Amino acid sequence: MSSRAVLEVIALDAQDAVAAEAGGADRLELVTDMAADGLTPSRETFAAVRAAVDIPLRVMLRLSDGFAAGSAEDVETLVLAARALRAEGADEFVLGFLDAQGNPDLVMVERLVAEIEGCRWTFHRAIDRAADRDALRKQLADVPGLDTYLTAGSAAGVDEGIPVLLAEAARRGEPGYEAQLLVGGGLRLDHLPALRAAGIDAVHIGGAARPRGWAAPVEAAAVRAWRGALDT
Repeated sequence: MSSRAVLEVIALDAQDAVAAEAGGADRLELVTDMAADGLTPSRETFAAVRAAVDIPLRVMLRLSDGFAAGSAEDVETLVLAARALRAEGADEFVLGFLDAQGNPDLVMVERLVAEIEGCRWTFHRAIDRAADRDALRKQLADVPGLDTYLTAGSAAGVDEGIPVLLAEAARRGEPGYEAQLLVGGGLRLDHLPALRAAGIDAVHIGGAARPRGWAAPVEAAAVRAWRGALDT
């Protein structure tokens, strides 16, 4: 089995996807509207990106900023979006919802998981705003398809969250801790040595792949710098 660490890059369109793949990304997270921290892209955008690259592609299922499922109408809209993306060929996803108390919204999670049955998926940074991370993990432990947590260890980002990340990495394999830790959220290259030494083998970058800012596309050279650092 390869020991290569996973490098996931946020892509907004096919241009981003091609540059990320050229730079050595292993997987893409496809979103739209980063002003709202990443929402569900259109079926057409997914199709264009899927046609442009060969690497795995996880599609965000989220309609608005924040981590609440929203109204009944919002829920139905998101279910229909998931259905359309599946019909287009999407087979990996990113999702995560909390209730008003900061607990996992199991009803919404299970509704979407039923819609994407058989697909692998990431529970995203909603975990960093959960009332109890350990309880959330254990409540989600048996939900089908969950194989990854995207987390900074803290809502404030990796700088604050490193102690939590290292502690959770040490628990890998325990009930609720089987899923891969995918570290992202204010991640910098200088964080990598400590994370890799702890056995963390997956990272997620967005702005770091865009040296000229979110208004500019992903740059292959920037992704390549992360690939090199991970492989060193």
